[in-house]
Amino acid sequence: SLDTIFGSAEMFAKTVKALSGGKFEVSVHAAGDLMPAFGVVDALQNGTVEMAQTAPYYFTGKDSIFAFGCAVPFGLTARQMDAWMEHGGGRKLMAAFYANYNIKSMSAGNTGTQMGGWYRKEIKTVADLKGLKMRLGGGLFGEAMQKLGVVAQNMPAGDVYQALEKGTLDAVEFVGPYDDEKLGFNKVAPYYYYPGWWEGGPTVHFMFNKAAYEGLTPAYQSLLRTAAQAADANMLQKYDYLNPTAIKSLVAQGTQLRPFSPEILEACFNAANEVYTEMEATNPAFAKIWQSIKAFRSDNYTWAQIAEYNYDTFMMVKQNEGKL
Repeated sequence: SLDTIFGSAEMFAKTVKALSGGKFEVSVHAAGDLMPAFGVVDALQNGTVEMAQTAPYYFTGKDSIFAFGCAVPFGLTARQMDAWMEHGGGRKLMAAFYANYNIKSMSAGNTGTQMGGWYRKEIKTVADLKGLKMRLGGGLFGEAMQKLGVVAQNMPAGDVYQALEKGTLDAVEFVGPYDDEKLGFNKVAPYYYYPGWWEGGPTVHFMFNKAAYEGLTPAYQSLLRTAAQAADANMLQKYDYLNPTAIKSLVAQGTQLRPFSPEILEACFNAANEVYTEMEATNPAFAKIWQSIKAFRSDNYTWAQIAEYNYDTFMMVKQNEGKL
């Protein structure tokens, strides 16, 4: 039902067909049609399918490094992820890791910074997180939230509404206003928090069976890369267009927007860094990639706060004054 994320796969397939003059076709299947949503890495590895679209952080149970391909707590924004991946060495680092699973990967899109989720009750202090049963999509933020007492649960988006409605879950995070409204979370949880510090710029991936990809002609490989780049850019553009209207719609329906307090964000930041320290101590490959991300993140924020931050801040003030 999500024309943003699932739409990226559909756009990819249409682009491949168009660029090849109909000679190369990709069939697109929803999760569950060919295998369960979380079964795609195994299927790619053993060649059951030749390609999948997924969020790599769903597979941190295999190795925590999978999270770096998508999003980690207090990690990179969408633009930063693209820059790190394509020009900061990230693609090369992740390619070496994915090769262990017989996978070749390309970016399939980005949601931009996500919301912090839907809650059945207000979250005013760090203590309010203790015992909270929350659906967390994947990655390392489950470990960080667990340090603060959250009972993290991972389940496909299609199962979440009913769990939240019945009280099996106290809270859920998914993406942001457009997708969340479509899934109806506002009907069963009134409080909508921000920002989603665990997903500053989550990157969805197209993953290929490595042998199948390398068996293609150079021309077809180039065609796939071009189609992936088009789908990747389109997803973020679509979210930037649709989310402003959706957030106004949700508020008009009674949604209560709430920012996470500085106290909560600080506690979450500290918890996330504890997780990173623990991971680095036991996984040298994890440490190498995390150090690359941290160095890139620091340099990028040095630049970001000079021009765009000041421009955006000024323009937001004008918008709040009603002068735009």
